[in-house]
Amino acid sequence: MRWGDGRRGLTLFGTTRPFRYPPLMDDPDVIILGAGLVGLTLACALDAHGLRSVLIDPAEPAAALAPGFDGRATAVASASWRMLNAIGVGAQLEGRGCPIARIEVMDGPKPGGLSFDPGRPGDPLGVMFENRDLRAALRARAETGGNIAFRQPARAATVERGAHGVRVALADGGGAELRAPLLVAAEGRNSPTREVAGLRVARWRYDHRAIVTAIGHERPHENVAYEIFYPAGPFALLPMLDGTDGRPRSAVVWSVAAKDGPALAGLPDRAFAAELEKRMGGLLGRVGPIAARSTYPLGFHHAAKITAERLALVGDAAHGIHPIAGQGLNLGFRDVAALAEVLVDGARSGLDLGDPILLDRYQRWRGLDVLSVAAATDGLTRLFGVGGRAASAVRRAGMAAIDRVPAAKGWLMAEARGESGELPTLLRGALV
Repeated sequence: MRWGDGRRGLTLFGTTRPFRYPPLMDDPDVIILGAGLVGLTLACALDAHGLRSVLIDPAEPAAALAPGFDGRATAVASASWRMLNAIGVGAQLEGRGCPIARIEVMDGPKPGGLSFDPGRPGDPLGVMFENRDLRAALRARAETGGNIAFRQPARAATVERGAHGVRVALADGGGAELRAPLLVAAEGRNSPTREVAGLRVARWRYDHRAIVTAIGHERPHENVAYEIFYPAGPFALLPMLDGTDGRPRSAVVWSVAAKDGPALAGLPDRAFAAELEKRMGGLLGRVGPIAARSTYPLGFHHAAKITAERLALVGDAAHGIHPIAGQGLNLGFRDVAALAEVLVDGARSGLDLGDPILLDRYQRWRGLDVLSVAAATDGLTRLFGVGGRAASAVRRAGMAAIDRVPAAKGWLMAEARGESGELPTLLRGALV
């Protein structure tokens, strides 16, 4: 066992304290490559059931928790939120999220469209969190886990997967070597482990860039999320907690034509606010102030097979979709819930955690759900990207028809909540 550099410090929710690596386990149950939101969640879920994991990530811990590291916000679906509570992360996020009471879907800023209301008091469709708060809460929970160790910053110099286990040699100057029955890749959309394993990915780029920011606005959002579709791309307004100045705030995810993205994102604040107000159609009144803006290209990728010999993919390493429905991170949380249940069941049955039987079960469980969500988001992106009055009229007629059919509307609401299909136990709010 080895200790890391005790001189580093981490700031979690405004409190800085010295950070020391927990002892490096000689025989963890799982090695996780990537300590982002999905990798940390998996480690916490396994820890809650007594399974040991080591997280390996090249990022400095303090840098990953800095305010400027990731300025985005995420709508955590209600099923995902139940899992975070079950594994002990919810307590770390108390008072930091804004519940989503209703979702309004519109074809342009016109009356009509679809309205999704849970109809169950105290049971929101989801909760909006800033990504930095999610990351800090997961990190704080992981640091208290007796079955979680970190190697960070560190990289896997060599990875060997074979019939008898996984061996990972670290490129951190210490020559450490880890062995485990299973390797999990949570490295993101450009996962090198996935490429080396030969797991093929279908991918394409959309002619879109996303502009992400947070805004203050004149009128309260009343916990309503808006998804407004334009031919150039969807425009989402997501409710957040009021700012420190007491002004109502919302997160903005604005998909624009790729050629226009840098110019729009670089506008002066007043000009940018004017463009936002046009897209909002007067929904929340005047806009300002505006937080820092970021922009990134949008694409799609999907690995038809998410397992190989002693390897499982989770999160963006397995799939990446358009943010049109806000399901990207929630798909990763669903991967975590399914994989954790498979591994916990396997451990209780005395199985090797890298057994093909367990990996096949994970593959089958996640395959159809991921494919259906990916196909739906891609189809919506293309459907609402068709311009013209005739296309708009057809879309509005379709939304009106869905609004009149409770079964169809209920299915869509279940998808938004992350409650469709065969739900893992964690997504129902209980430990396995």
